[in-house]
Amino acid sequence: MRFIVFSFLLILGSCGLTTTRPKVEMSLAQAAFMAAKEAGADVHAPNIFRKAEDYYLKAKSSYRRKYFNKAQEYALLSKKYSEQAEYQSQRKKALEGNAE
Repeated sequence: MRFIVFSFLLILGSCGLTTTRPKVEMSLAQAAFMAAKEAGADVHAPNIFRKAEDYYLKAKSSYRRKYFNKAQEYALLSKKYSEQAEYQSQRKKALEGNAE
């Protein structure tokens, strides 16, 4: 009986060791977020940019807490919304430039 309990605890404990850190996803999310910020997405596409920022902060927090699966999920969402915000920002800037 002790062996079964010990084996079960060993298997549960090792699950956290097999999860890989989402370094690439975090890096891509950071780059996309910074690009959106530099494009002025906080002004030209504030709603989408706010979502991107929220998911980016959640990804960083989850990564620090070693919840790597959640961190990866949030990083991918942040990247998606950051890219959308950057696109919307550049589009609005171009349209404003043509109107003048």
